[in-house]
Amino acid sequence: MNDITGVRATGGPQAGGRRQVPAGDRDQVAAATAAELFTAISVIRRAARRSTRQVWTQQPLPPAQSEVLRLAAARPGLTVADAAQELRLAPNTVSTLVGRLAEAGLLTREKSAQDGRTVRLSATDRARRRLAEFRDLRAELAGRALEQMTAADRQVLAAAGPALLRLAERMEAS
Repeated sequence: MNDITGVRATGGPQAGGRRQVPAGDRDQVAAATAAELFTAISVIRRAARRSTRQVWTQQPLPPAQSEVLRLAAARPGLTVADAAQELRLAPNTVSTLVGRLAEAGLLTREKSAQDGRTVRLSATDRARRRLAEFRDLRAELAGRALEQMTAADRQVLAAAGPALLRLAERMEAS
């Protein structure tokens, strides 16, 4: 039985080793699979955040500020409106987050040369170093945990990354 879908594999050649599931049941299986995936992803994110913050020496940023900062570092020159659209947040919320990050010296706001009313955002060098240190520490801690897992589990997790990214792309397209 598949732990995620609850579907028992059978050796039928037409089914590619899986039993045929009626369309209505497939929808239920897909919804159950999605629910389990999102639960697992949430648990992993919380565990990664907790374990990293236990050894992180700097004051942690709230998750929403971290998201804005990561986006600004990845896309220097983006506007508040671009960030709001990308993060699916209200522009005034992003503006508040940008203000806090700028006060902390992690984000710069510069008026656009083309339109003086538009502000372009960029992560500071300090912010880029901070993001890299946090990313590297989180990867190191996750790597240690992965080393303790079986080779089969490591293979499954390695193969899951691209599939999860494709899932995200399809969800965005819906």
